[in-house]
Amino acid sequence: MDRYLGRWNVIANIPYYLENGKVATYDTYAKRPDGKLDNIFTFRRGGFDAPEVSWHGTAWVTNTTTNAEWKVRFIWPFSSTYLVLELDPDYRWAVVGTPGRGLLWILARDRQMSAADYEHVLTLIEQQGYDRKKIKPVPQPGP
Repeated sequence: MDRYLGRWNVIANIPYYLENGKVATYDTYAKRPDGKLDNIFTFRRGGFDAPEVSWHGTAWVTNTTTNAEWKVRFIWPFSSTYLVLELDPDYRWAVVGTPGRGLLWILARDRQMSAADYEHVLTLIEQQGYDRKKIKPVPQPGP
């Protein structure tokens, strides 16, 4: 779990209304004293020059054998199940989705992902039943 902590830039996602119009988005995960995680979602609305806005949530692992099943809550009492579907052995990128395949995020430590890595990730998630045509890049500033 410790290797997963820190900043993850959102490279692409299956868009939904809460993320429409947001750019330069990233999630930051940090341990809390109670064993849960702070999940801070940071973004800019409409353009890279807009001010950063952050939403503060809480996450906790529900499957401690794999650490790949989580609950995430941004608004009490609602929580969502998140699944870490794919994870680069070096923790350079990760793919998180929901059980019904309605939502998906491609995350990376860097703001940009190589075309080869991106294509590889799309192939992996397509094999898990996701429609790659629904996945849209999230604009990120240059390095």
